[in-house]
Amino acid sequence: MSRVLLVSLFLLCIEAVSGFARQSGPSPGSHTLPAGRINGSIKLDGKIDEPVWRDSVAIVELAQQSARPGQPTPYKTTVRVLANSDSLYFGFECADPDPSKIAVHTKQRDGSVQGDDTITIVLDTYGDRRTGYFFQINAAGARIDGLISGPEEPKLDWDGIWDARTSQSTEGWFAEIEIPLRTISFAGALDTWGVNFERTIARDRIVLRWASPSLDSFLYDLSRAGSLTGLQGLKQGLGLDVSPGIAGRMTDLYQEGGRHWLGKPSIDVTYRVTPQMAAVFTANTDFAETEVDSRQLNITRFPLFFPERRAFFLEGANQYEFGLGLDQLFIPFFSRRIGLYEEQLVPIDAGFKLNGRAGRWNVGMLDVQTRETVLRGDGDLPVPGTNLFAGRVSYDVNSKLRVGTLVTNGDPDGIKSNTLTGFDAGWRTSELMGNKNFLVGGWAAFSSGDIPAGDRRGWGFKVDYPNDLWDCFTSLNQFGEALDPGLGFLPRRGTRRFDASCEYKPRPSKNGPFRWIRQNFMEHRFYRVTNYRGELESWRFFWAPINIQLESGDRFEFNWVPYFEFLPEPAEIAGITLPVGRRPGFFRTLAEGLRKSNRRQSQCSIRHRGSQKHRGDEPVAR
Repeated sequence: MSRVLLVSLFLLCIEAVSGFARQSGPSPGSHTLPAGRINGSIKLDGKIDEPVWRDSVAIVELAQQSARPGQPTPYKTTVRVLANSDSLYFGFECADPDPSKIAVHTKQRDGSVQGDDTITIVLDTYGDRRTGYFFQINAAGARIDGLISGPEEPKLDWDGIWDARTSQSTEGWFAEIEIPLRTISFAGALDTWGVNFERTIARDRIVLRWASPSLDSFLYDLSRAGSLTGLQGLKQGLGLDVSPGIAGRMTDLYQEGGRHWLGKPSIDVTYRVTPQMAAVFTANTDFAETEVDSRQLNITRFPLFFPERRAFFLEGANQYEFGLGLDQLFIPFFSRRIGLYEEQLVPIDAGFKLNGRAGRWNVGMLDVQTRETVLRGDGDLPVPGTNLFAGRVSYDVNSKLRVGTLVTNGDPDGIKSNTLTGFDAGWRTSELMGNKNFLVGGWAAFSSGDIPAGDRRGWGFKVDYPNDLWDCFTSLNQFGEALDPGLGFLPRRGTRRFDASCEYKPRPSKNGPFRWIRQNFMEHRFYRVTNYRGELESWRFFWAPINIQLESGDRFEFNWVPYFEFLPEPAEIAGITLPVGRRPGFFRTLAEGLRKSNRRQSQCSIRHRGSQKHRGDEPVAR
């Protein structure tokens, strides 16, 4: 607890002395777009030809963000926004000197659009400049959407109800996007939202953006977004959605001639208590429509991570984000632990959720009652019904500092008691030294209940400077051997992990001899993991002194990756049990080679690959 207080005081001190950082930073209101008001709806056909698009509607134009900020391009892009009481409409005109080269590779919902021509919208509907929504389409109208909870990337598991159409002509391509207000939560008293637009041209690897078109800015950093005004009188109707359903199954006993029909009714009810606060009730929940997980082969000694795909749990999932940059190292509340046990389904009798925002408070609460069931296997395993609860409350001290707490209660096995309590604080700015990104955060968590003896605490911090020329961070996280998140995900308990990474990424002058190089990445990344006894378990160092990205998108890289693994106890991987291996010191020479299950190796490689960014991370232990 003392560490969290110290981190919070440190963040408050940073906030108190950070006035100098605002002097030359971008003004959040420097890009403003008024939404035009309409009566009725628009025919969604991908053609910006209705009179309402042309009459008294403000137009904004995107500027080049990458690779040469502010430089002119032949890809003129204009955006218009219209609103009525029920929906928002976005119209894009994307000029292209050679439309035959517009790139499209997929029409799948939430498919990969890497290498496609795309347009993207981000919306900050709460006005907190932190959380929001992400909507993207490619030139064929394939839709991708997600929730934004951090400045660097969205969570794409959420699926909203919205529509888009595109069309092409000899001048380029066009898009119309409709976002019904019942799809999103928003602060009803606000008449101004945060918004930003982006277009990518795949063949030239050019990115155009409206607000903050600089190399150091992330599209998902809503503190850099522009302002969408004129949103008075938005409504969500009654704010009531009812989704009844029934799942049927028929079994046929061919030898006996018997046939049995089974049916299970279910219902989901969503009521928006306020425009920015939603209550969701579910009974006899059916997840039959949920897409299957991608098949994974586990060749590690750690559990696999599978993302949540069930719509009931995905709505408002960004409210439960905890800590800074923990990712899959530690997820205090992991909703997949509910309704699943030993990889089998556990029926849910009823559940209740409350997600949203009230003033500066962000709230996420979930309570679920599971049903008694028997898991089939080598030996039938009875699982009693149990109540499972998770709650997350955070408070925005100001636009940069957020503090919060998280509590979970219950164990999926229905027998043991388990409670986890966590506290976190995070401070971030996009105005350090004028326009640089900087983030710092800390967290602490504590377990109680029927858990093993030992250290039940966990804590950590991270300092991050993610910018275009220098991208560096360091973090330290410790997980007690008895830290047991009953409703969370913690693959390596009883460990302390130190991470440090720094990348120097210069861009050669376009007038010099290396103008054929877009950017060079000099990467250095190191991590070290020790267990609660102080024994070294893992370390890895990634060094790429040559990592050149060409203007064509190709990349040539030379890297050296020494690493070390130690097994403190026997581990079974792919049916093979590896024995315990011991190594007394960290700075032993590599010449000792392989010994039993101990593994200390180095690899050196030369690679040629496409344009996907490479951070030198190890495969995540899942």
